[in-house]
Amino acid sequence: MSIMMGMRNKEMLRYWVLIVVFMLSATVSAQAKELPDFTGLVEKYGAAVVNISTVQTQNDAMAQLFPEFQNIPEDSPFYEFFRRHLQPFSAPRKSEPRSMGSGFIISADGYILTNAHVVESAEQITVKLNDKREFVGEVIGTDKKTDIALIKIDAESLPKVTTGDPDELRVGEWVVAIGSPFGFENSVTAGIVSAKGRSLAQENYVPFIQTDVAINPGNSGGPLFNMSGEVVGINSQIYSRTGGFMGLSFAIPINVAIDIANQLKTSGAVRRGRIGVMIQEVTKELAESFGISDLRGALVVSVEKGGPADAAGIKPRDIIIDFNGQEVETSSDLPRIVGNTIPDSSVIVKIWRDGSIQSVRVKVGEIPSEESSRGSQQKQSKKNESTNRLGIVLGELSNQMKKQLDVEYGIVVEAVQPGIASQAGIRRGDVIVGFNSKDIKNVEQFNQMLDKVDEGRNIALLIKRGDLTTFVTMKLENVD
Repeated sequence: MSIMMGMRNKEMLRYWVLIVVFMLSATVSAQAKELPDFTGLVEKYGAAVVNISTVQTQNDAMAQLFPEFQNIPEDSPFYEFFRRHLQPFSAPRKSEPRSMGSGFIISADGYILTNAHVVESAEQITVKLNDKREFVGEVIGTDKKTDIALIKIDAESLPKVTTGDPDELRVGEWVVAIGSPFGFENSVTAGIVSAKGRSLAQENYVPFIQTDVAINPGNSGGPLFNMSGEVVGINSQIYSRTGGFMGLSFAIPINVAIDIANQLKTSGAVRRGRIGVMIQEVTKELAESFGISDLRGALVVSVEKGGPADAAGIKPRDIIIDFNGQEVETSSDLPRIVGNTIPDSSVIVKIWRDGSIQSVRVKVGEIPSEESSRGSQQKQSKKNESTNRLGIVLGELSNQMKKQLDVEYGIVVEAVQPGIASQAGIRRGDVIVGFNSKDIKNVEQFNQMLDKVDEGRNIALLIKRGDLTTFVTMKLENVD
């Protein structure tokens, strides 16, 4: 009898063990099903992500002549002296190609989106595809205000991404980044959307997507995918005290980037609206002093005399709560909304003034285009003569540039090729105001004077670079 009871107990134990194992297996299986699977997304769209490396002109004369300068802290009273008076005229040299960031193909004929800071000051751009092919990249245009750059490679039938709608993103949703952190190509990281519509200091034109996706140096310019495989943003910035990932990453919404890219492709520059006001946040204390309970809107602090807002009758202490049908929740919303408005358009602006809401009509002005747009510079240079015997391409100075540079005359160096000028230290962006003892008023005058100089003779160019003006001498030799 006892033997039979023992056998029954063993069978019952085996039975319960099987039940427990089955339940654990089911639990693990259910948990596995809840976790996202990124493999299909990466396999399908990873080929459209590219690595971008650049060659930049650097100055190392300071390091050679004053090696201790490299260790001078920025708060030292000597730092600014060395930077302003010695570094601008250091002899340039080209650095070795290095991986700067990432990008992604938006059209099969070779247009690529990336960050403006990835290709800034690049003399040469190399784009490496997922299949290891390499192409020379051409900058179509850049926009520093949104940190967007559009580049082009000479290729066809390329894999491209599909874009999605960032407005449909939900906080807590899974997202995936593909890029080249620290040069490790085609690295995949994942996380969730932490917040939407973030405003960052000095970044007034982008409602950033905040995520906790691991983003590090080299990820810049790479795509942020949703779980449908659609690109919803461009990974642009991280918040870090160490330079590495700390859980705070920021992406530019793809709809903002595509709008910028279309403008760059069409004209090489971006048009933005302005109304000429200085604003600040409506704080609780300010709201109480004005006798209002609503904290939304942008408080007008000052109005530019003769500007669009002044002409419309907007005054200091007005609170702008709606611009062209778009609600202004915080002061950081207004620059983005106004900037995205077509210049010269007439819009209705709702303001809070003296206890009531009023409507005024404003004709939107335009922010001057940045002179730094590479696309605009390239188009302008095509209007002028090609590289001269010094190895430089020259352009005329607009009245606006003369005012900004505080010069009455001169011509600008738009491109520098290997040659006499590059060896002498001439750089793109230098302004030539003198040739020997003569003032230079235009490109034609400069080239006529240059053509008259015999081989083997020395010339002296008076160059303005930043706050400094100096003569640079060079000997005309070995010319065709």
